[in-house]
Amino acid sequence: MVVAGSRLWSAQEMKKEAGAALKPGRVFIKPKDYRKEPFQRLVILGESTVEGGPWLHAKEERYADVLVRLINAVQEKPIEYINKGISNNAISPRSPGYGQSAKPSAIERYKTDVIAYDPDLFILAYGLNDMRAAMPLKDFREDMVTIIREVKKACNPVTVLTTVYYMTGYGSWPPINKGSIELTLKYNECIRGLAAEFDCILADAWSSEGGADWLINYDGVHANKVGNLVLGHRVFEAIAQHCSGLTNYVYEQERSTEWTRMVTQKRAEAGDPFKKTW
Repeated sequence: MVVAGSRLWSAQEMKKEAGAALKPGRVFIKPKDYRKEPFQRLVILGESTVEGGPWLHAKEERYADVLVRLINAVQEKPIEYINKGISNNAISPRSPGYGQSAKPSAIERYKTDVIAYDPDLFILAYGLNDMRAAMPLKDFREDMVTIIREVKKACNPVTVLTTVYYMTGYGSWPPINKGSIELTLKYNECIRGLAAEFDCILADAWSSEGGADWLINYDGVHANKVGNLVLGHRVFEAIAQHCSGLTNYVYEQERSTEWTRMVTQKRAEAGDPFKKTW
């Protein structure tokens, strides 16, 4: 059993909640294609899991770096990568954890750390520290809305929101030791709602970790090397499902192969020819 807020969560409940976002719907819906061209510049704004730290052996193990390697593996030209993570960061001065946090907060720096770089891919990864500080959800949501709206207005990048990561050491690091699984689920529901309302891609970091304690470092807060691999692949999965531009170079490389010539001929003969639908 796991203590969460005012009640206990069973292993079955944890598994059900962690996998809820993965259950297929009753109606098949084609994904929206947010970008038909390759990406040129990524800015990721976040906390310590974005910046990285001594819980990893190298910066290249960060999930954002994993994501960049995956993008570069499929694009003809590499993406420019700008990591704007700050450990122990808060979303704004309204967060109860702001006093002891590393400054400036996200709301105080998004203009210089995101808009100034004019990205075509923007990842906003906040909520963990503010959840741990028990920031009122209303305040957190308002600050997220400000950042999302202003960045979209200024440079209109493909915007990705990540849900709050799984962790185990909720009571270990005062004064930001007021979080819980129950509060995390509320934050994540808020982030899912923001993604839907503001037309962002949702990368469900929480469900990718699946409540697996062994993906978390000894500190109880940060994903370990394996956890970062899981997170990086989940963010890539979310982007790839909604941005056909990631496949342009792949399709160009495969167009004139012997296999492609053979299968397109067979499909045409069967009355089911290949059609580019994106």
